[in-house]
Amino acid sequence: MKIKKATEKDIPLIREIAEKSWRANYPGIISNDQIDYMLDLMYSEKEIKSQFQNPNYHYYLILNDENSTVGILGFENSYENETTKLHRIYLLKETKGKGFGKFALNFLANEVLNLGDKRIILNVNKENPAIEFYKSQGFETYKEDIFDIGNGFVMDDYLMEFKI
Repeated sequence: MKIKKATEKDIPLIREIAEKSWRANYPGIISNDQIDYMLDLMYSEKEIKSQFQNPNYHYYLILNDENSTVGILGFENSYENETTKLHRIYLLKETKGKGFGKFALNFLANEVLNLGDKRIILNVNKENPAIEFYKSQGFETYKEDIFDIGNGFVMDDYLMEFKI
């Protein structure tokens, strides 16, 4: 397992991994119409390019032992006071249970320490089974909220944190 810093030339790969992950994991949690809407909203080339322009926003590719990309990690340091926001951690379905998520979160914790933040936060849909994974890695729920994301859709999320 390896993690490699992504660049703007990796945008098509980031979009591909996000789409494969969402289409494999989110049906039954949110509607297919909402999946389509959110992928268009959050993973357009324009949106990802704008994130690369933010010096606090970082994308990494998660690689297997054959150097194939099996996931992405996207986070923003200094999001709030001494807080990094984990915006994206998506893995291909076939990697589940093989340690890639834990590897990526350990990498993130080290990066956050090096960047000077003291906490990692994330949003996770209340129906997402990944909640149990986050709990197993030391994340705790600190709030619940419903976010209007437009087009008649909402996200009903737990907000979780990990204190470093």
